[in-house]
Amino acid sequence: MAARLLAEMNDALTAVLADMQSAVTDLDQVLGDERAALDQADADALNRVGERKQQLLLQLEQLDTERVQLVRHIDSQSDSQQQAWDGILRLVACCQQANQRNGDIVEQRLQHVRRALSVLTGGKDEVNVYNPAGKVRGGFRSVPLAQA
Repeated sequence: MAARLLAEMNDALTAVLADMQSAVTDLDQVLGDERAALDQADADALNRVGERKQQLLLQLEQLDTERVQLVRHIDSQSDSQQQAWDGILRLVACCQQANQRNGDIVEQRLQHVRRALSVLTGGKDEVNVYNPAGKVRGGFRSVPLAQA
């Protein structure tokens, strides 16, 4: 491979890694904002944060596709590129944990709502079932509350 092309690809990889670092940092902030919106039960803020989170995840997916293509054509990454990638992976792991915590909060609140609905609809003998994540949840049923 020509030295000039290799240099351009290395520059492109460095730029992609910088963009990924920025996007993951933004995602970490958005997940913090999501937690705050959950704590305040602010539905509008949750919608805004959810849209931003989705945009960032799409951006990260696109950037990672570029990164993989570039890495395939470059024999070896520089130390600074490898350090940048390692930092991205560490921050992604933190984001994954924050997202899991936020999801657990949502799941817990959903269970409370389901239990309340079960009480309101007269569901007494509800059977507990496991969800896809292996967590126990009630087998809540939907029953009309009134008839007109």
